[in-house]
Amino acid sequence: MKLIFATTNAGKLAELKSMLGDTLEVSSAGDFPQVAEVIEDQPTFELNAAKKALVYARATGLCALADDSGLCVDLLAGRPGVQSARYAPTDKKRIHRLLNELDGVPLEKRTARFQCALCLAWPDGKLVTVMGTCSGRITEAPRGEGGFGYDPIFEPLGQTRTMAEMTKGEKSSVSHRGQAFAQMKPHLKALAEGGQAAS
Repeated sequence: MKLIFATTNAGKLAELKSMLGDTLEVSSAGDFPQVAEVIEDQPTFELNAAKKALVYARATGLCALADDSGLCVDLLAGRPGVQSARYAPTDKKRIHRLLNELDGVPLEKRTARFQCALCLAWPDGKLVTVMGTCSGRITEAPRGEGGFGYDPIFEPLGQTRTMAEMTKGEKSSVSHRGQAFAQMKPHLKALAEGGQAAS
């Protein structure tokens, strides 16, 4: 059974493949250049994920999985939120902008959460959507070389390391995306076995 993961983000694709193993054959959005880029213009992570998944499922006739995820900082009224990937042109500049906005804010007030919405869509329009959340805080400076995005400045609750200082397995066990995939896994397993979502 083939599954499209509607992303061109190599980091996200690698995380999905490591979580799924050999359960499904996974293709990325980059394998379907004929499908126009989906504009993520919806007000919530869930709606953006559903929009992307449906576009790819209907355009290809295959089941499609899409995610929308981001960092929500409490002191910034939830920003960057759904604009996380568009907060600045590069990961480094996005981190720089966020740290500047929190300059001088004490650690106890730098609370934030990563959120991830995952949506599985069928060509006929059927949808399954799940949500994962990882609470923590924003560090005062980047730490670690792993991960991607805001990982170097996000320290999960109860941890002394940023996500960028963790191994892939450690990150998956606590991350918002790991939680969302854990909820989605029964549906993906059912898809692999017979093409229907788990009830």
